[in-house]
Amino acid sequence: MNTEKPQKQAADKATRYWKTNLRYLAILLSIWFSVSFGAGILFREGLDTFEIGGFPLGFWFAQQGSIYVFVILIFVYVRWMNRLDNQYGFDED
Repeated sequence: MNTEKPQKQAADKATRYWKTNLRYLAILLSIWFSVSFGAGILFREGLDTFEIGGFPLGFWFAQQGSIYVFVILIFVYVRWMNRLDNQYGFDED
């Protein structure tokens, strides 16, 4: 019996899975970088015209906002990975 074809299919499936996973990571890390570096440093002066709790918005993003966004992105990643696992049959059920 030839087992080369099922092994190749499994390898292709794993490759597609990891490419999708890396794309998800790139998207989420880009968002986090944009919020932490962009809002906290690059666009700080423009954002400082607004205030949250008495603090300039640019300062808030540099100190708190990027952390909140990072935690939200963790939950988004978990949701996306659960869907991806289900799609490729790698779920734990």
